[in-house]
Amino acid sequence: MQTEGEERENVDLYKVKGIVSSNAIKLELPKAIKIYPIVNVSRVQLYKLQVEEQKRIPPKPVIIEGEEKFKVEKILNKRMVREKEKFLVR
Repeated sequence: MQTEGEERENVDLYKVKGIVSSNAIKLELPKAIKIYPIVNVSRVQLYKLQVEEQKRIPPKPVIIEGEEKFKVEKILNKRMVREKEKFLVR
């Protein structure tokens, strides 16, 4: 959940350089990032690799009359984004 002032929830992957206290860790950050490297543990998550079954390879489109088309098995959800409808499909 994002609060005011946060730009992104998940920024990037960084290595933990060390444990500072029971609720703070020191991150190994690139020199280009000019922030304090010690953060609260509530702000980090353990990275989990995807298992082979979780990887989703998008289907290849079918070309019909010069346009790319996709076969939709089922519409799972619909939402409005900037006054346009977006669909979650299977």
